[in-house]
Amino acid sequence: MELEFIAPLVIPNTTKMVLLSLDGLGGLPRPETGKSELETARIPHLHALAARSACGLIRHVGPGIIPGSGPGHLGLFGYDPIRFQVGRGVLEALGIDFELRPGDVAARGNFCTVDSGGRITDRRAGRIRTELCARLCQRLRAIRLDGVEVFVEPVKDHRFALVLRGPGLSGKLGETDPQALGVPPLPVKALHPEAEPTASLVNRFIESACQLLADSTPANMVLLRGFDRLPELPAFPEIFRMKSAGVAAYPMYRGLARLVGMEILKTGPSFADELATLRQHREAYDFFFLHYKDTDQAGEDGDFDAKVAALERLDSFIPEILPLRPDVLVVTGDHSSPALLKGHSWHPVPVLLSSAHCGADAVREFTERACAGGSLGVFPAHDLMPLILANALRLTKFGA
Repeated sequence: MELEFIAPLVIPNTTKMVLLSLDGLGGLPRPETGKSELETARIPHLHALAARSACGLIRHVGPGIIPGSGPGHLGLFGYDPIRFQVGRGVLEALGIDFELRPGDVAARGNFCTVDSGGRITDRRAGRIRTELCARLCQRLRAIRLDGVEVFVEPVKDHRFALVLRGPGLSGKLGETDPQALGVPPLPVKALHPEAEPTASLVNRFIESACQLLADSTPANMVLLRGFDRLPELPAFPEIFRMKSAGVAAYPMYRGLARLVGMEILKTGPSFADELATLRQHREAYDFFFLHYKDTDQAGEDGDFDAKVAALERLDSFIPEILPLRPDVLVVTGDHSSPALLKGHSWHPVPVLLSSAHCGADAVREFTERACAGGSLGVFPAHDLMPLILANALRLTKFGA
């Protein structure tokens, strides 16, 4: 649904809403059992919640299109991810409170491992600790490029943000991550003639980084993707007329919430910390975005059992959310990350919406197959916010 259409229908209220995003929630059946991660996990609290909710499946971009975490979450926030696009570099920079300026070009970086032939053997360098990432970023800050300032900032684990600041820069650049092992990183290519000078600068940065990291094990190379400049998006609190907050331990998801204008609440590194933050600020905000990362990490690692365990851990926290009595509670995800595929996939993601007005359906389990038969059907992610607002009694009638 278009933001321009929904905004005039929004009315104030005192109702509270919680959107819980399980990163990489959806999965695929394990061949040996025929059951997905959700179908395998012992998640009684999520099943019980689904039984008194309206359920369905969310498609984040379009049939067959694999969403990144950025488009996935923008959809959940009510923004059509095809119309409103943003590179991951911007989100990483905003997530660590880096003050991006108009014209800055930001990229998301991974420290990675390459062999003696320059071929990638680990795209995440063994998920090095953030402390090592910070030291390596300090080493890369020695790189100088003519006519631009270079910022290299640690994010979390193997991730860092690269920001270039100077005149005439373009974010229309291809990525260096081939998303595969056994091949070398790709050179940066300009996707538009105006980006040729910026591509040349970034390739010089990469050449220098390769030299500076040559003796660093396992993080002896970098991969860059998600080049972009800071976009202008309609502000979430203004469109939906409510005080909103983002609670996320991982920087990128704080960046997503900040990008759309949510206030970012300081929290600790665990989901238990996030819940403590939610409890602390429960009365101060109307809408909370709450993020859970463990499901995605296990899926991308191809670890089916670890993803099952991550789902079970999340389920154990549901009894801590329910006593807060949100008027609307939504549980869903930003994309699927089946362990079978070791990455994001195009499959729709289960969603449950619980409220006093949701009209519970016949679904009794929070799984892909069960939610496919729910009353919400299969719908675009950016149609979720109108459903949340309606159930929170924050939408007026359309037309006479």
